[in-house]
Amino acid sequence: MKIERYIKLWIEEDIGKGDITTDGVIEKDFDAKGTIFSKENGVLAGGIFIPEILKKFGEFQVKFFKKDGEEFKKHQNLIEVKGSAKGILKSERLILNLLMRLSGIATFTRKFVKALEGTKIKILDTRKTTPGLRIFEKYAVKAGGGTNHRMGLDSGILIKDNHILLAGGIEEALLKMKKNRPAGMKIEIEVKNPDEVKKAIEHGADIILLDNMNIEEIKEAVKISKGRCEIEVSGGVNINNIEDYKNLDIDYISSGALTHSAKWIDLSMKVERV
Repeated sequence: MKIERYIKLWIEEDIGKGDITTDGVIEKDFDAKGTIFSKENGVLAGGIFIPEILKKFGEFQVKFFKKDGEEFKKHQNLIEVKGSAKGILKSERLILNLLMRLSGIATFTRKFVKALEGTKIKILDTRKTTPGLRIFEKYAVKAGGGTNHRMGLDSGILIKDNHILLAGGIEEALLKMKKNRPAGMKIEIEVKNPDEVKKAIEHGADIILLDNMNIEEIKEAVKISKGRCEIEVSGGVNINNIEDYKNLDIDYISSGALTHSAKWIDLSMKVERV
């Protein structure tokens, strides 16, 4: 993953022409130590990117007490940085923002993953991500134990309701997609009721996305499919009701909430002279 262009944009956004306060207060640079610690429980994500960010501010030693994907408790030290005091102060907010955002996603995802333990069901993310941060937010989902759905429109086929409407129906949409799909790529289609499930299977869908169906409708859809395609459930599933889906014979549950509704994890950095 090449992240240099992202880091450049982040630095331009936060520092602009220069850090007036740091350069004004610290006239002569010296070595310092910055310790990132937790203020609540969580799952770490984003630590892998910290050395790359710090390269833009000088030479630093980075020590990890926790790795991405590992759980931590409140008041635990997570990462230690040693090097230029100016560099640490200038990069502090950028580093913390990224870690807090991504760790929040990883922590929230881990809750879904734990709720589905003992089943074959995988929790998937969606394309409901912050513009410009998709690869990082989807990385955080994986750190939390989740599975990435499409990274973008060029990495998978998902025929949604508006595609079906404009194509003239489920049959027409599937026929056209089978004619035009890249070799080896599975075709997934969104359906809203058991009747549409029948149509989708009859016309060659590989994966059926059950959109906003209730439990009884999902059970009926499973009976109709008879294992002929994979089944993904989406819409209406949240951390409070996910237990209701554990005993269903489905393959995936997708949730945009993993990325759009995850709360930031509260982290802080203590800086001191070496």
